[in-house]
Amino acid sequence: MFGNSNQPKTPVVVQGVPVFDNESPPPQHAPSPMAQQHRPYADGGTIETQATSTGTGQWSKGENQPRSCRDWFWALLFYAQIGAIIGLTVTYTPDAFVSTNTGEDYSGVIYATIILGAVSMVLSGLVLIVMIHVAGVLIKFALIFSIIMTLLTAIGGILSGQVVVAIFGFVFFAIGMCYACAVWSRIPFATANLVTAVTAVRANCGLSVVSYFFLALAFGWSILWAFCVVGIIDATGSCDDPNKPCKYNGGYLFLLFISYFWTHQVIQNTVHVTVAGTVGTWWYNPEEATSCCSRAVMDSFYRATTLSFGSICLGSLLVAIIQALRQLVNQARADEGDNILLCLAECLLACIEGLVEYFNKWAYIYVGLYGYTYFEAGKNVMTLFRARGWDNIIADNLVTNALFFTSLGVGLITGGIGLAIDAGQKSWFNSQGGAFLLGFIIGLVLTSVLLSLVGSAVNTVLVCFAEGPQEFQQNHPHLSNKMTAAWRRSGFL
Repeated sequence: MFGNSNQPKTPVVVQGVPVFDNESPPPQHAPSPMAQQHRPYADGGTIETQATSTGTGQWSKGENQPRSCRDWFWALLFYAQIGAIIGLTVTYTPDAFVSTNTGEDYSGVIYATIILGAVSMVLSGLVLIVMIHVAGVLIKFALIFSIIMTLLTAIGGILSGQVVVAIFGFVFFAIGMCYACAVWSRIPFATANLVTAVTAVRANCGLSVVSYFFLALAFGWSILWAFCVVGIIDATGSCDDPNKPCKYNGGYLFLLFISYFWTHQVIQNTVHVTVAGTVGTWWYNPEEATSCCSRAVMDSFYRATTLSFGSICLGSLLVAIIQALRQLVNQARADEGDNILLCLAECLLACIEGLVEYFNKWAYIYVGLYGYTYFEAGKNVMTLFRARGWDNIIADNLVTNALFFTSLGVGLITGGIGLAIDAGQKSWFNSQGGAFLLGFIIGLVLTSVLLSLVGSAVNTVLVCFAEGPQEFQQNHPHLSNKMTAAWRRSGFL
């Protein structure tokens, strides 16, 4: 495939392991140590610890962990906050529909939330169908679109007289152009990765059912949380001066934001862990992961919602706290106008949030594959990063960007629908900004939950490709040949 047919075939070396295509099978007398890999945690089998050198370091293959509840305290804390939200909703919300404190009728917000949530669910399903057929185009579009946005930001800064904004816009535009030139040749590998991930999901279509179940759960949580917020705001808000905005308790809002983001993070990461376990089984033992309700899907779902649920809650809480702080900073910026300190605070929080989320998505793959605790999984995944090198995961960044812009696009559409609702029902919102923001947040969050199915499969494929390329070639030779060829063309070797 890669050389003269009259000469001995040369394997492609992937992460220090020789991978042969169908035309050049591996020598029977010298199997790769990777071939000794046993079943992943997904089906309760065993994992043998193997030290594998990549030229940049070593890591040990994961081990199947004892079947026990991990990080259980954080699961209890999560259930406690769910109970608190339900209690507050029952206590304060009924009186808030026709408020006696702030004089506002919040029923329109609830109706709009239901409508926007339903629209978001429909759009999310349509986007998933489209994504399967235009993977490469979507990745290229996301990359180009991000560059165009930085250029538009720079132009907007010039037109508005904001010199600093213009300078930063042009700087990031230049960086984006350099990045695009550097990774453009790697798009085929990102596409092959995405196609492999979608193939694994199709082979276990029950994952879609799991994702839609959690999407519906996220929708229901958004409605419950909206009811609770309305009740708390009505009970604690102060509107003494009709000419000034109402005042609300920032501490209550912070806790409510933590609750909202934490629950959505838990929902999203539960899907992530379920997909990781299922794709891991499909990779190493496809005979147990090739049906809608396969054993891999059922076992992975069970573990994600029981044994590993505490680990999911712990990592999700860290992100939720940061997101809640960002929301408060955004609100402060809206109230006080441009403020350099608030700007810096938001930027810092955004960077921290990105780092924690990046760490979480890889750590949860090890949670799903092997059943580690949150911090054990994080330690192992960082060891893997050091062993294989940061440049080898650029492809996953390309796919992640495509998924993010897809979620962002749906959020903008639902935000526009929120504006349309406001135009038809003026009494439902106090401002067009509030209508757009509600639609945007609901669309962005609900779509992110569904697309996390695809993103989780992509990330799991990358990890499995790093740890078990020989098993991939043995179990899925057609996909392995395409991915290995794309790997070679992308300049990773």
